[in-house]
Amino acid sequence: MHAALSLPLDRTILLPIDLQEEHRRDPRYLVEGYNKVLANTAALIAAARAGGSPVVHAGFRRDFTRVPPRPFEPMSPDGTPVFSDPASPDIAICPEVAPEPGEAVLWKNDLSCFSDPAFPAMIEAAEWLVVCGVWTEACVAATVRDAIARGIRVLLVKDAVGSGTLAMSQSGVITLANRLYGGAVCDTSAAVDLLSGAERQVWQLVGSAPLRYSGADIAKVWASL
Repeated sequence: MHAALSLPLDRTILLPIDLQEEHRRDPRYLVEGYNKVLANTAALIAAARAGGSPVVHAGFRRDFTRVPPRPFEPMSPDGTPVFSDPASPDIAICPEVAPEPGEAVLWKNDLSCFSDPAFPAMIEAAEWLVVCGVWTEACVAATVRDAIARGIRVLLVKDAVGSGTLAMSQSGVITLANRLYGGAVCDTSAAVDLLSGAERQVWQLVGSAPLRYSGADIAKVWASL
C-alpha cells in the first residue's frame, strides 16, 4: 500500500552500493541502464548533501590478502579475482557519484556491506538507510536484508538500482519489497523530496509477500510500487 512518509534527516544515511567503472567497462558485468542509475544516484547524493544526511559510499574490492578465496569461488587462470580485482582501474567509483572529501567509503569483500566489521560504526546513528546501487539481487539485496535483521529501516529507491538486465533488477526490487519489513520503496523523485525534508507517498509493506508476478507482468508490478 502507499502511505505518507517523512525521514528523520539526522538519522538517515544514503548508501550507494558498488557504483564502479567495471559495470560499464567490463563486458561480463555490464549493468543495463547504468547511466540512468548513476544519474539518479547523483540526484540522491546532491539531495542528501544539501539536506544534511550523511552519504556512505560502498564498493566491492575482492582482496585475497584480506579475505582468502572461498570454496568454489571463481578465479582467473593466474589466481587473481575474476571481478573487482584491486589491481584493476575498473574498481574505481564512477566520477558522477564519487565521494567528496570527508565522506565515508567502505571497501567490502563480500555481497553485504555488513560483512565488513567496519560498516556498523559508519552507520551507527542510522534509523533509515536510503539504498541505491548495483546489483539489485546481489549486493543490494544482501545489504537490505542484513539491515532489516538489525532493526534498521530501508528506503529502497527502485529506479536507482540496476542489474544485468532491467527484468533482473525489477524482479529483485519486487522480491525485496515482499519482505521489506519496516521499510519502503519509492522512485528517485520521491526520494529526493524525502531527503530534502518533505513528506511523500511511498509504497510500504502490509502483511507478507503481497506482490505476485509472472514474466509477462514484472514491469507492471514494479511500476505499482
